[in-house]
Amino acid sequence: MLFNVLCVLIAAQVPSVPGLSEVPPAPPLNVHVDNWLLTWPPAPEKGNVTYTVQYSSFDSHVWTDVPACVHISLNSCPVISTKEKGEHGCVMLRVQAERRGLTSTPVKACSKHGDSCTPDFSLTAGARPGSLTVLLSRNHNLAQEHGDHARHRVYYGKEGEPRQEYVDAVSSVTIAELQQGQRYCAEVQYLYFTPVGLGACAQCELIPEAGKDSKPSEVVAAVVPVVVVLFFLIPVVAYFLIFQRGTIKQWLRPPCQIPDDFLLGPFPENLPASSPPEEHCLVISSFSPEERSE
Repeated sequence: MLFNVLCVLIAAQVPSVPGLSEVPPAPPLNVHVDNWLLTWPPAPEKGNVTYTVQYSSFDSHVWTDVPACVHISLNSCPVISTKEKGEHGCVMLRVQAERRGLTSTPVKACSKHGDSCTPDFSLTAGARPGSLTVLLSRNHNLAQEHGDHARHRVYYGKEGEPRQEYVDAVSSVTIAELQQGQRYCAEVQYLYFTPVGLGACAQCELIPEAGKDSKPSEVVAAVVPVVVVLFFLIPVVAYFLIFQRGTIKQWLRPPCQIPDDFLLGPFPENLPASSPPEEHCLVISSFSPEERSE
């Protein structure tokens, strides 16, 4: 009996111990940078949730607090001061939520605009069944300085799932063997032996199912009528050009008509015929050369 009473008393005291019944706050979502302003949506749960922003420079695995963004209750913070901390002005940023001494999983920030520290890319699905093509450019500062040692790291995965798989590429790359009919997302970050700068925010694309892409059928529907018309039109044109050239020339010949005022007046009637005048000629019977006198 005494043992049961002690158990009840201990169980009643457990919730009062700080931290034992608490759970960490939810990590922030959609953390992105726009013109060196880091923003994220407000915390969904109520409570005294604060945030701390950290940065990591190139080739460093150490995360340092941004002085102006420690234990803040706002959902945004300017981070322009971190630009001078990294090589080429490139740093990585992350945010973690805090409540009563407990911290959430840090979430890395991404950039919605490509620049010298963030790659610009686009997605194209359906080049091959079950594939996703990531279009990348080699025209960036790291490539100009380090050549092919500067690469892109492409993280990809199904929409709504962690993007843990990745592939490294110098330029555009096609990811194959994806599940058809599913939406896949990809985000890209510069890579120079280690990740550099902010990654580009994720883009998503639907992987079409084989045989259900309407674009080929639309192309066929547009081409077939043209082929049928040409099939009947070409023989008709050839027949007229070969066997009806005379008729075509007559059709193209302009009409010939003498104008009414071509003759200025009526031609006179009973005009007397005139004969040439008679010429009187002398007949020369002989001639003798004239002697020249000296």
